[in-house]
Amino acid sequence: MASIIIVVLIIFLFIVLLKTARVVPQRTVFIIERLGKYHATLEAGFHILVPFIDKVAYKHSLKEMVVDVPPQTCITKDNIQVEVDGILYLQVVDPVKASYGISNYIFGTTQLAQTTMRSEIGKIELDRTFEEREKVNLEIVTAVDKASDPWGIKVTRHEIKNILPPVSIKDAMEKQMRAEREKRALIAESEGDKQAKINRAEGDKQEAIAKSEGEKMKRINEAEGRGQEIERVAKATAWGIREIADAINKEGGLNAVNLRIAEAYLLEFGKLARTNNTMIIPSDLSNVAAMVASIGKVFTETSKQNPPNQPYIKQK
Repeated sequence: MASIIIVVLIIFLFIVLLKTARVVPQRTVFIIERLGKYHATLEAGFHILVPFIDKVAYKHSLKEMVVDVPPQTCITKDNIQVEVDGILYLQVVDPVKASYGISNYIFGTTQLAQTTMRSEIGKIELDRTFEEREKVNLEIVTAVDKASDPWGIKVTRHEIKNILPPVSIKDAMEKQMRAEREKRALIAESEGDKQAKINRAEGDKQEAIAKSEGEKMKRINEAEGRGQEIERVAKATAWGIREIADAINKEGGLNAVNLRIAEAYLLEFGKLARTNNTMIIPSDLSNVAAMVASIGKVFTETSKQNPPNQPYIKQK
């Protein structure tokens, strides 16, 4: 009998130990009620409760929670129905308010996010719903965070997952986007063709300018070459004349000139006889010496007018 009592006592003590000893995990809090009234908040660690008086009423995680906002139908400013869903990120910052401020803070924040989303989507047109995602998210976070402050909840952010317009609107949007892409493609092609024509015209212009410059330089060079050629020929001729004049004025020079004149006279007269049927014969054909003497007299007179100590042709 005594052994049965001992066993019952051990079981009773074990049950009491289970009721009184509590181990709170990290980033978790327990709300303790004593006789139905809030008593304490237990943080991470080992705690002993008063048996049959204290009890764990609520358990809250202090980690950031991800709550799925169910899809709902919203009407845009231009009266188009779209289906929108999202994700809400929130965190318990005051476990006491989260326990006694609202019965279910997750349901409350989700419903508030949905109503705010319908209100914000109704302010914008369908074409801008995709562009205004960040603005809508910010407005939802601001509204829900302000409303959930008495609940001890901090809303960190909200993200819209999908915006689904009706099938007919999607088809119209796709056609519009396709037409816009084709328009941009045609504009880009025309711009490219325009730029290509401009580039070709600019290239032809540069080519014509380069050719004209080359032709100009060619003509300038040729003119300079002809000028230098004429100048050098003139200088060579003047030099040759001076040399001949100096040679004539030297001893025996006049006799050599008379000899060359006679040779040239006879040579040209012989050519005339070979190439022509009609000849003009001098009146005194046999007196070649007299003709040479008359030509030599011309050189003598010239020598007198140009003494040997003066240049025969002056250069400027």
